[in-house]
Amino acid sequence: MALKGTDYFKFTPRTNCKACGKPTCLAFCMDVAAGKLEIAKCPHIKPEDLEKLSEASAPPMKTIKAGAGKAEFTLGGETVLFRHEKTFVSKSLYGVNVTGDTIDKMLPEIKKIDYVRIGERMFVEVLNIEFTGDKGKFLDAVKKANGAERLLILSVTDPAAAKEALDICKANKPILNGADESNCEAMNKLATEAGVTLGVRAKNLDALYDTVAKLEAGGNKNLVLDVGCGSVKEAFANAVQIRRAALKDQDRTFGYPSIVNVGKLSKGNHELEVALASIFTVKYGSIIILDSMDYAKALPLYGLRQNIFTDPQKPMKVEPGVYQLNGADTNALCLTTVDFALTYFIVAGEIERSGVPVNLIITDAGGYSVLTAWAAGKMTAGSIAKYVKENCGDKCKNQTLVLPGKVSVLKGELEESLPGWKIIIGTNEAVGIVKFLKDFKN
Repeated sequence: MALKGTDYFKFTPRTNCKACGKPTCLAFCMDVAAGKLEIAKCPHIKPEDLEKLSEASAPPMKTIKAGAGKAEFTLGGETVLFRHEKTFVSKSLYGVNVTGDTIDKMLPEIKKIDYVRIGERMFVEVLNIEFTGDKGKFLDAVKKANGAERLLILSVTDPAAAKEALDICKANKPILNGADESNCEAMNKLATEAGVTLGVRAKNLDALYDTVAKLEAGGNKNLVLDVGCGSVKEAFANAVQIRRAALKDQDRTFGYPSIVNVGKLSKGNHELEVALASIFTVKYGSIIILDSMDYAKALPLYGLRQNIFTDPQKPMKVEPGVYQLNGADTNALCLTTVDFALTYFIVAGEIERSGVPVNLIITDAGGYSVLTAWAAGKMTAGSIAKYVKENCGDKCKNQTLVLPGKVSVLKGELEESLPGWKIIIGTNEAVGIVKFLKDFKN
Protein backbone atom coordinates (compact mmCIF):
# COMPACT_ATOMS: atom_id res chain seq x y z
CA MET A 1 0.00 0.00 0.00
CA ALA A 2 1.36 3.44 -0.94
CA LEU A 3 2.65 5.55 1.92
CA LYS A 4 1.01 8.90 2.70
CA GLY A 5 2.74 12.16 3.53
CA THR A 6 2.01 11.71 7.23
CA ASP A 7 3.72 8.30 7.15
CA TYR A 8 6.96 9.92 5.97
CA PHE A 9 6.54 12.86 8.37
CA LYS A 10 7.01 10.59 11.38
CA PHE A 11 10.62 9.97 10.34
CA THR A 12 11.65 13.58 9.66
CA PRO A 13 13.30 15.83 12.29
CA ARG A 14 10.29 18.23 12.07
CA THR A 15 12.57 21.24 12.35
CA ASN A 16 11.68 22.79 8.98
CA CYS A 17 15.41 23.22 8.27
CA LYS A 18 14.75 23.61 4.49
CA ALA A 19 17.80 21.45 3.60
CA CYS A 20 15.54 19.48 1.25
CA GLY A 21 14.55 22.64 -0.61
CA LYS A 22 11.04 22.79 0.81
CA PRO A 23 9.77 25.33 3.37
CA THR A 24 8.53 22.71 5.85
CA CYS A 25 9.05 19.04 6.64
CA LEU A 26 5.36 18.37 5.96
CA ALA A 27 5.51 20.01 2.53
CA PHE A 28 8.53 17.86 1.72
CA CYS A 29 6.72 14.69 2.84
CA MET A 30 3.63 15.51 0.77
CA ASP A 31 5.82 15.88 -2.33
CA VAL A 32 7.55 12.57 -1.56
CA ALA A 33 4.16 10.85 -1.26
CA ALA A 34 3.12 12.38 -4.60
CA GLY A 35 6.26 11.04 -6.26
CA LYS A 36 7.74 14.50 -6.91
CA LEU A 37 10.75 14.06 -4.60
CA GLU A 38 12.81 11.20 -3.21
CA ILE A 39 12.85 10.61 0.53
CA ALA A 40 16.68 10.58 0.39
CA LYS A 41 16.58 14.36 -0.19
CA CYS A 42 16.19 14.75 3.57
CA PRO A 43 19.70 14.52 5.07
CA HIS A 44 18.43 13.96 8.62
CA ILE A 45 16.56 10.65 8.27
CA LYS A 46 18.43 7.73 9.85
CA PRO A 47 20.00 5.30 7.34
CA GLU A 48 18.03 2.35 8.66
CA ASP A 49 14.76 4.31 8.41
CA LEU A 50 15.69 5.55 4.94
CA GLU A 51 16.20 1.99 3.75
CA LYS A 52 12.80 0.91 5.09
CA LEU A 53 11.02 3.92 3.63
CA SER A 54 12.72 3.57 0.25
CA GLU A 55 11.66 -0.06 0.00
CA ALA A 56 8.12 0.67 1.15
CA SER A 57 7.70 3.55 -1.28
CA ALA A 58 9.22 1.77 -4.29
CA PRO A 59 6.80 0.88 -7.10
CA PRO A 60 5.17 -2.54 -6.60
CA MET A 61 6.72 -3.51 -9.94
CA LYS A 62 10.48 -3.37 -9.70
CA THR A 63 12.37 -1.14 -12.11
CA ILE A 64 14.89 -3.19 -14.10
CA LYS A 65 17.65 -1.88 -16.34
CA ALA A 66 18.94 -4.15 -19.08
CA GLY A 67 21.40 -3.65 -21.90
CA ALA A 68 24.28 -1.20 -22.12
CA GLY A 69 25.25 1.98 -23.94
CA LYS A 70 22.79 2.97 -26.68
CA ALA A 71 20.94 -0.29 -26.08
CA GLU A 72 20.25 0.24 -22.38
CA PHE A 73 16.54 0.25 -21.57
CA THR A 74 14.39 0.59 -18.47
CA LEU A 75 11.65 -1.94 -17.82
CA GLY A 76 8.94 -2.07 -15.17
CA GLY A 77 8.41 0.57 -12.50
CA GLU A 78 4.66 0.52 -13.18
CA THR A 79 2.23 1.72 -10.53
CA VAL A 80 -1.21 1.49 -12.18
CA LEU A 81 -3.18 -1.12 -14.10
CA PHE A 82 -4.84 1.37 -16.43
CA ARG A 83 -3.33 4.35 -18.21
CA HIS A 84 -6.22 6.68 -17.32
CA GLU A 85 -5.45 6.18 -13.61
CA LYS A 86 -2.11 7.93 -13.91
CA THR A 87 0.33 6.98 -16.67
CA PHE A 88 2.43 4.03 -17.73
CA VAL A 89 6.13 4.39 -16.99
CA SER A 90 8.32 2.18 -19.19
CA LYS A 91 7.30 1.59 -22.79
CA SER A 92 7.09 -1.91 -24.22
CA LEU A 93 10.10 -2.94 -26.28
CA TYR A 94 9.75 -4.73 -29.61
CA GLY A 95 12.14 -7.44 -30.70
CA VAL A 96 12.51 -10.30 -33.17
CA ASN A 97 13.40 -13.98 -32.85
CA VAL A 98 16.72 -15.03 -34.40
CA THR A 99 18.63 -18.30 -34.49
CA GLY A 100 21.98 -19.42 -35.83
CA ASP A 101 20.25 -20.18 -39.14
CA THR A 102 18.42 -16.85 -39.50
CA ILE A 103 20.80 -14.28 -37.98
CA ASP A 104 22.46 -13.36 -41.28
CA LYS A 105 19.11 -12.69 -42.92
CA MET A 106 17.46 -10.93 -39.99
CA LEU A 107 20.16 -8.43 -39.03
CA PRO A 108 19.99 -6.44 -42.30
CA GLU A 109 16.19 -6.60 -42.25
CA ILE A 110 15.74 -5.15 -38.77
CA LYS A 111 18.16 -2.32 -39.55
CA LYS A 112 15.75 -1.14 -42.24
CA ILE A 113 13.19 -0.29 -39.55
CA ASP A 114 14.59 2.96 -38.20
CA TYR A 115 12.63 6.20 -38.40
CA VAL A 116 11.50 9.14 -36.28
CA ARG A 117 7.87 9.76 -35.34
CA ILE A 118 6.95 12.84 -33.31
CA GLY A 119 10.50 13.18 -32.04
CA GLU A 120 10.90 9.54 -30.99
CA ARG A 121 13.18 7.06 -32.72
CA MET A 122 11.34 3.92 -33.80
CA PHE A 123 13.48 0.83 -34.28
CA VAL A 124 13.73 -2.83 -33.28
CA GLU A 125 15.17 -2.62 -29.78
CA VAL A 126 15.60 -6.31 -28.95
CA LEU A 127 17.10 -9.46 -30.49
CA ASN A 128 15.90 -12.72 -28.96
CA ILE A 129 18.60 -15.30 -29.75
CA GLU A 130 17.18 -18.81 -29.47
CA PHE A 131 19.23 -21.90 -28.68
CA THR A 132 17.91 -24.66 -30.94
CA GLY A 133 20.31 -27.42 -29.89
CA ASP A 134 23.37 -26.57 -31.97
CA LYS A 135 25.72 -24.76 -29.60
CA GLY A 136 28.11 -23.69 -32.35
CA LYS A 137 25.39 -21.95 -34.36
CA PHE A 138 23.98 -20.39 -31.20
CA LEU A 139 27.31 -18.89 -30.16
CA ASP A 140 27.93 -17.69 -33.72
CA ALA A 141 24.58 -15.89 -33.65
CA VAL A 142 25.47 -14.29 -30.30
CA LYS A 143 28.77 -13.02 -31.74
CA LYS A 144 27.04 -11.50 -34.77
CA ALA A 145 24.25 -9.91 -32.71
CA ASN A 146 26.63 -8.55 -30.08
CA GLY A 147 27.66 -5.58 -32.21
CA ALA A 148 24.15 -4.69 -33.41
CA GLU A 149 23.49 -2.13 -30.62
CA ARG A 150 20.35 -3.95 -29.54
CA LEU A 151 19.29 -5.42 -26.21
CA LEU A 152 20.06 -9.12 -26.44
CA ILE A 153 17.98 -11.89 -24.92
CA LEU A 154 19.74 -15.24 -24.65
CA SER A 155 16.88 -17.73 -24.80
CA VAL A 156 18.67 -20.83 -23.53
CA THR A 157 18.07 -23.34 -20.74
CA ASP A 158 21.39 -25.22 -21.08
CA PRO A 159 23.75 -23.75 -18.44
CA ALA A 160 26.87 -24.75 -20.39
CA ALA A 161 25.73 -22.99 -23.58
CA ALA A 162 24.49 -20.03 -21.51
CA LYS A 163 27.89 -19.62 -19.85
CA GLU A 164 29.74 -19.53 -23.17
CA ALA A 165 27.22 -17.06 -24.60
CA LEU A 166 27.59 -14.78 -21.58
CA ASP A 167 31.37 -14.86 -21.97
CA ILE A 168 30.83 -13.32 -25.41
CA CYS A 169 28.27 -10.63 -24.62
CA LYS A 170 28.02 -10.02 -20.87
CA ALA A 171 29.59 -6.55 -21.23
CA ASN A 172 26.42 -5.54 -23.11
CA LYS A 173 24.22 -6.71 -20.22
CA PRO A 174 21.88 -9.12 -22.03
CA ILE A 175 18.88 -10.83 -20.47
CA LEU A 176 19.54 -14.49 -19.77
CA ASN A 177 16.09 -15.98 -20.31
CA GLY A 178 16.25 -19.61 -19.33
CA ALA A 179 15.73 -20.17 -15.61
CA ASP A 180 13.06 -22.74 -14.71
CA GLU A 181 12.29 -25.18 -11.91
CA SER A 182 14.97 -27.62 -12.98
CA ASN A 183 17.93 -25.30 -13.55
CA CYS A 184 17.19 -22.11 -11.59
CA GLU A 185 20.15 -22.51 -9.22
CA ALA A 186 22.69 -22.94 -12.02
CA MET A 187 21.20 -20.18 -14.16
CA ASN A 188 20.92 -17.87 -11.18
CA LYS A 189 24.60 -18.34 -10.46
CA LEU A 190 25.51 -17.54 -14.07
CA ALA A 191 23.34 -14.41 -14.18
CA THR A 192 24.56 -13.15 -10.81
CA GLU A 193 28.22 -13.64 -11.65
CA ALA A 194 27.79 -11.90 -15.01
CA GLY A 195 25.69 -9.11 -13.49
CA VAL A 196 22.81 -9.58 -15.96
CA THR A 197 19.03 -9.81 -15.70
CA LEU A 198 17.63 -13.33 -15.39
CA GLY A 199 14.49 -14.39 -17.26
CA VAL A 200 12.28 -16.92 -15.45
CA ARG A 201 9.85 -19.34 -17.07
CA ALA A 202 7.69 -22.23 -15.81
CA LYS A 203 4.94 -24.64 -16.87
CA ASN A 204 2.24 -22.65 -15.02
CA LEU A 205 1.78 -19.60 -12.77
CA ASP A 206 2.10 -21.52 -9.52
CA ALA A 207 5.43 -22.96 -10.58
CA LEU A 208 6.56 -19.55 -11.84
CA TYR A 209 5.68 -17.98 -8.49
CA ASP A 210 7.57 -20.63 -6.53
CA THR A 211 10.64 -20.31 -8.79
CA VAL A 212 10.71 -16.53 -8.43
CA ALA A 213 10.33 -16.83 -4.65
CA LYS A 214 13.25 -19.26 -4.59
CA LEU A 215 15.43 -16.90 -6.62
CA GLU A 216 14.51 -13.95 -4.39
CA ALA A 217 15.39 -15.98 -1.32
CA GLY A 218 18.78 -16.51 -2.93
CA GLY A 219 19.23 -12.74 -3.21
CA ASN A 220 18.38 -12.16 -6.88
CA LYS A 221 15.74 -9.51 -7.61
CA ASN A 222 17.03 -8.61 -11.06
CA LEU A 223 14.42 -10.66 -12.92
CA VAL A 224 11.95 -10.65 -15.79
CA LEU A 225 9.08 -13.11 -16.14
CA ASP A 226 8.33 -15.08 -19.31
CA VAL A 227 4.53 -15.47 -19.56
CA GLY A 228 4.91 -18.61 -21.70
CA CYS A 229 3.78 -19.58 -25.19
CA GLY A 230 1.57 -22.63 -24.66
CA SER A 231 -1.51 -20.86 -26.02
CA VAL A 232 -2.77 -17.32 -26.59
CA LYS A 233 -5.36 -17.71 -23.84
CA GLU A 234 -2.81 -18.93 -21.31
CA ALA A 235 -0.21 -16.27 -22.16
CA PHE A 236 -2.74 -13.45 -21.93
CA ALA A 237 -4.16 -14.73 -18.65
CA ASN A 238 -0.65 -15.04 -17.22
CA ALA A 239 0.34 -11.51 -18.27
CA VAL A 240 -2.79 -10.01 -16.72
CA GLN A 241 -2.64 -12.05 -13.52
CA ILE A 242 1.04 -11.26 -12.97
CA ARG A 243 0.40 -7.52 -13.34
CA ARG A 244 -2.74 -7.57 -11.17
CA ALA A 245 -1.00 -9.56 -8.44
CA ALA A 246 1.84 -7.04 -8.35
CA LEU A 247 -0.14 -3.79 -8.59
CA LYS A 248 -3.52 -4.57 -7.07
CA ASP A 249 -2.59 -7.23 -4.53
CA GLN A 250 0.84 -5.67 -3.84
CA ASP A 251 2.49 -9.08 -4.17
CA ARG A 252 6.07 -8.14 -5.00
CA THR A 253 6.99 -11.72 -5.87
CA PHE A 254 5.24 -11.07 -9.19
CA GLY A 255 6.43 -7.45 -9.32
CA TYR A 256 8.71 -7.81 -12.35
CA PRO A 257 8.55 -6.91 -16.05
CA SER A 258 7.36 -9.55 -18.50
CA ILE A 259 8.44 -11.12 -21.79
CA VAL A 260 5.84 -12.22 -24.35
CA ASN A 261 6.87 -14.14 -27.48
CA VAL A 262 3.98 -13.45 -29.86
CA GLY A 263 6.01 -14.99 -32.69
CA LYS A 264 5.67 -18.37 -30.99
CA LEU A 265 2.01 -17.79 -30.14
CA SER A 266 0.99 -16.82 -33.68
CA LYS A 267 2.63 -19.89 -35.29
CA GLY A 268 3.50 -18.16 -38.57
CA ASN A 269 0.25 -16.17 -38.95
CA HIS A 270 1.56 -12.62 -39.51
CA GLU A 271 -1.84 -10.94 -39.13
CA LEU A 272 -2.41 -12.71 -35.82
CA GLU A 273 1.14 -11.82 -34.75
CA VAL A 274 0.49 -8.09 -35.18
CA ALA A 275 -2.89 -8.37 -33.44
CA LEU A 276 -1.28 -10.15 -30.47
CA ALA A 277 1.57 -7.64 -30.33
CA SER A 278 -1.05 -4.87 -30.14
CA ILE A 279 -2.92 -6.64 -27.35
CA PHE A 280 0.21 -7.22 -25.27
CA THR A 281 1.35 -3.63 -25.82
CA VAL A 282 -1.76 -2.61 -23.92
CA LYS A 283 -1.83 -5.59 -21.51
CA TYR A 284 0.94 -6.08 -20.33
CA GLY A 285 4.09 -7.02 -22.21
CA SER A 286 7.30 -5.29 -21.19
CA ILE A 287 9.21 -7.00 -24.03
CA ILE A 288 7.24 -8.26 -27.03
CA ILE A 289 9.03 -10.60 -29.44
CA LEU A 290 7.89 -11.15 -33.03
CA ASP A 291 9.21 -13.49 -35.70
CA SER A 292 9.97 -10.56 -38.02
CA MET A 293 9.50 -6.82 -38.34
CA ASP A 294 8.80 -4.78 -41.46
CA TYR A 295 7.15 -1.42 -42.05
CA ALA A 296 3.71 -2.99 -42.46
CA LYS A 297 4.02 -4.24 -38.86
CA ALA A 298 6.08 -1.40 -37.43
CA LEU A 299 3.95 1.60 -38.41
CA PRO A 300 0.77 0.54 -36.55
CA LEU A 301 2.63 -1.04 -33.62
CA TYR A 302 4.97 1.84 -32.87
CA GLY A 303 2.16 4.34 -33.38
CA LEU A 304 0.02 2.45 -30.85
CA ARG A 305 2.89 2.24 -28.40
CA GLN A 306 3.64 5.93 -28.63
CA ASN A 307 0.02 6.77 -27.91
CA ILE A 308 -0.18 4.38 -24.95
CA PHE A 309 3.12 5.33 -23.34
CA THR A 310 3.01 9.12 -23.56
CA ASP A 311 1.93 10.89 -20.39
CA PRO A 312 -1.58 12.27 -21.03
CA GLN A 313 -0.97 14.93 -18.40
CA LYS A 314 2.06 16.39 -20.21
CA PRO A 315 1.74 17.94 -23.67
CA MET A 316 4.21 16.64 -26.25
CA LYS A 317 6.27 19.69 -27.15
CA VAL A 318 9.18 20.64 -29.36
CA GLU A 319 11.68 23.30 -28.43
CA PRO A 320 10.87 26.86 -29.55
CA GLY A 321 13.23 28.01 -32.27
CA VAL A 322 13.72 28.82 -35.93
CA TYR A 323 13.80 25.58 -37.92
CA GLN A 324 15.42 25.94 -41.34
CA LEU A 325 13.73 23.51 -43.71
CA ASN A 326 14.63 22.57 -47.27
CA GLY A 327 17.97 24.38 -47.07
CA ALA A 328 16.43 27.68 -45.97
CA ASP A 329 18.67 30.67 -45.37
CA THR A 330 18.00 34.09 -43.84
CA ASN A 331 16.12 35.23 -46.97
CA ALA A 332 13.62 32.36 -46.94
CA LEU A 333 9.92 32.81 -46.29
CA CYS A 334 8.90 32.60 -42.61
CA LEU A 335 6.01 30.50 -41.36
CA THR A 336 4.88 30.08 -37.75
CA THR A 337 2.93 27.49 -35.82
CA VAL A 338 2.67 26.12 -32.27
CA ASP A 339 5.06 23.88 -30.32
CA PHE A 340 2.63 20.95 -30.03
CA ALA A 341 4.78 18.09 -31.32
CA LEU A 342 2.17 16.50 -33.55
CA THR A 343 1.35 19.85 -35.17
CA TYR A 344 5.03 20.63 -35.68
CA PHE A 345 5.89 17.32 -37.34
CA ILE A 346 2.84 17.40 -39.60
CA VAL A 347 3.52 20.98 -40.69
CA ALA A 348 7.26 20.39 -41.08
CA GLY A 349 6.56 17.26 -43.10
CA GLU A 350 4.30 19.14 -45.50
CA ILE A 351 6.85 21.94 -45.86
CA GLU A 352 9.58 19.41 -46.64
CA ARG A 353 7.29 17.74 -49.16
CA SER A 354 6.84 21.07 -50.96
CA GLY A 355 10.58 21.50 -51.45
CA VAL A 356 10.25 25.25 -50.80
CA PRO A 357 12.87 26.73 -48.38
CA VAL A 358 11.08 27.94 -45.25
CA ASN A 359 12.13 29.26 -41.84
CA LEU A 360 9.58 27.66 -39.52
CA ILE A 361 9.25 29.78 -36.36
CA ILE A 362 8.06 27.86 -33.31
CA THR A 363 7.04 29.85 -30.24
CA ASP A 364 6.16 28.62 -26.76
CA ALA A 365 2.43 27.87 -26.97
CA GLY A 366 2.19 25.56 -23.98
CA GLY A 367 2.23 22.40 -26.06
CA TYR A 368 -1.29 23.02 -27.35
CA SER A 369 -2.74 22.77 -30.85
CA VAL A 370 -3.27 26.01 -32.79
CA LEU A 371 -6.90 26.73 -31.83
CA THR A 372 -6.45 25.50 -28.26
CA ALA A 373 -3.35 27.67 -27.80
CA TRP A 374 -5.18 30.70 -29.20
CA ALA A 375 -8.24 30.08 -26.98
CA ALA A 376 -6.01 29.63 -23.92
CA GLY A 377 -4.10 32.84 -24.61
CA LYS A 378 -0.88 30.95 -25.33
CA MET A 379 -0.70 31.90 -29.01
CA THR A 380 -1.23 35.64 -29.25
CA ALA A 381 0.00 38.46 -31.45
CA GLY A 382 2.02 39.69 -28.49
CA SER A 383 3.73 36.33 -27.83
CA ILE A 384 4.56 35.82 -31.51
CA ALA A 385 5.86 39.39 -31.93
CA LYS A 386 7.93 39.17 -28.76
CA TYR A 387 9.58 35.93 -29.88
CA VAL A 388 10.28 37.26 -33.38
CA LYS A 389 11.86 40.46 -32.05
CA GLU A 390 14.05 38.62 -29.55
CA ASN A 391 15.11 35.60 -31.62
CA CYS A 392 14.65 36.13 -35.35
CA GLY A 393 16.56 39.32 -36.15
CA ASP A 394 19.64 37.70 -37.69
CA LYS A 395 17.89 34.54 -38.82
CA CYS A 396 14.95 35.97 -40.75
CA LYS A 397 15.80 38.89 -43.03
CA ASN A 398 12.84 38.14 -45.27
CA GLN A 399 10.21 39.84 -43.17
CA THR A 400 7.23 37.93 -44.53
CA LEU A 401 5.44 35.80 -41.98
CA VAL A 402 2.73 33.25 -42.77
CA LEU A 403 0.14 32.71 -40.02
CA PRO A 404 -1.99 29.56 -39.63
CA GLY A 405 -5.34 30.25 -41.25
CA LYS A 406 -7.25 29.31 -38.11
CA VAL A 407 -5.80 32.32 -36.24
CA SER A 408 -6.23 34.88 -39.00
CA VAL A 409 -7.82 37.10 -36.37
CA LEU A 410 -4.27 37.89 -35.14
CA LYS A 411 -3.22 39.50 -38.43
CA GLY A 412 -4.08 43.12 -37.68
CA GLU A 413 -2.60 43.19 -34.19
CA LEU A 414 0.51 41.36 -35.38
CA GLU A 415 1.08 43.94 -38.15
CA GLU A 416 0.97 46.65 -35.50
CA SER A 417 3.35 44.74 -33.21
CA LEU A 418 5.81 43.94 -36.01
CA PRO A 419 6.20 47.10 -38.11
CA GLY A 420 8.00 46.36 -41.35
CA TRP A 421 6.78 42.77 -41.46
CA LYS A 422 4.28 41.54 -44.03
CA ILE A 423 1.74 39.21 -42.44
CA ILE A 424 0.14 36.60 -44.72
CA ILE A 425 -2.75 34.29 -43.85
CA GLY A 426 -1.93 30.69 -44.66
CA THR A 427 -4.01 27.55 -44.93
CA ASN A 428 -6.46 26.25 -42.35
CA GLU A 429 -5.13 22.71 -42.63
CA ALA A 430 -1.60 21.35 -43.10
CA VAL A 431 -2.69 19.37 -46.15
CA GLY A 432 -2.90 22.64 -48.13
CA ILE A 433 0.63 23.81 -47.33
CA VAL A 434 2.33 22.21 -50.34
CA LYS A 435 0.09 23.95 -52.88
CA PHE A 436 0.16 27.21 -50.91
CA LEU A 437 3.96 27.35 -50.86
CA LYS A 438 4.39 26.36 -54.49
CA ASP A 439 1.88 29.00 -55.60
CA PHE A 440 3.09 31.69 -53.20
CA LYS A 441 4.72 34.80 -54.65
CA ASN A 442 6.41 37.07 -52.12
